[in-house]
Amino acid sequence: MLKGRHLIKPNDFSVSEIDEICSLAEQIIVDPNSFQDVCRGKILATLFFEPSTRTRLSFEAAMLHLGGAVEGFSDASNSSTTKGESLADTIRTVSSYVDVIAMRNPKEGAALLASRYSDCPVINAGDGGHFHPTQTLTDMLTIRALRGGFEGHTIGFCGDLKFGRTVHSLAEAMSRYKNNKYVFISPAELAVPEYITQYLDASDIQYTTAERLEDVMGDLDILYMTRVQKERFFNEQDYIRLKDSYILDKEKMTLAKNNMIVLHPLPRVNEISPEVDSDPRAAYFKQVKYGMYVRMALIAKLTGVL
Repeated sequence: MLKGRHLIKPNDFSVSEIDEICSLAEQIIVDPNSFQDVCRGKILATLFFEPSTRTRLSFEAAMLHLGGAVEGFSDASNSSTTKGESLADTIRTVSSYVDVIAMRNPKEGAALLASRYSDCPVINAGDGGHFHPTQTLTDMLTIRALRGGFEGHTIGFCGDLKFGRTVHSLAEAMSRYKNNKYVFISPAELAVPEYITQYLDASDIQYTTAERLEDVMGDLDILYMTRVQKERFFNEQDYIRLKDSYILDKEKMTLAKNNMIVLHPLPRVNEISPEVDSDPRAAYFKQVKYGMYVRMALIAKLTGVL
């Protein structure tokens, strides 16, 4: 049973529970009208201490499509944290009003802390460079829909792998399925953190590294592009030097398999040229829509209405 559970990191849910959420999301996609009132009387709080477009709006749209209500803030300056209120006290207060909380915070570990003080389920909508589990569920639903399942894929992660919480989350989640291989494509300064490679080593997951996307493009079933995140850099000169390390364009796409798919958690800056958008292998805007459906399924499960 998922009712009342927190979702802080991808592996908080078992493989069968992830399958359960994805299956419910697929039912919602087929017949959304059957689910339009299941959360009537329920309230979602969206507490976003860091900017967001897709994650916050898809959570809000998800709850509204389920017939529930939404309250919260999209800017920490509109909360009592500006007066010095602790996160623990904010969560104690908000959880007394609502049925489920979706929270984004720039500090690693903030979601775990929130879960210890909340009277209702807490969903981590991103905590600094740690994890972004609902983006992972979005990515997985997209992979299942477009690639037929979660096993036997060669997945290339490209760009900012050091600070990219979506990369960390998806790599950990997909490692629980059979015969997946990873290719980590980045400059040395943005390489995937050691704690991720240690986890993969312990799980006996095959992975390689590369610095040139062109060298590995033809091997990939899934290419997961990421932007170089300016907000994670302390030195702007380092950001400027690295921000254009990888730009996916039509020429590079000619090197890829005909059935490869391109994912991106968005927002993008210039790491995917707009000319790629019309390629049938470009799946990142489909990903956006799947994100709303998987969050609908997640909210329904955690609140116990389904």
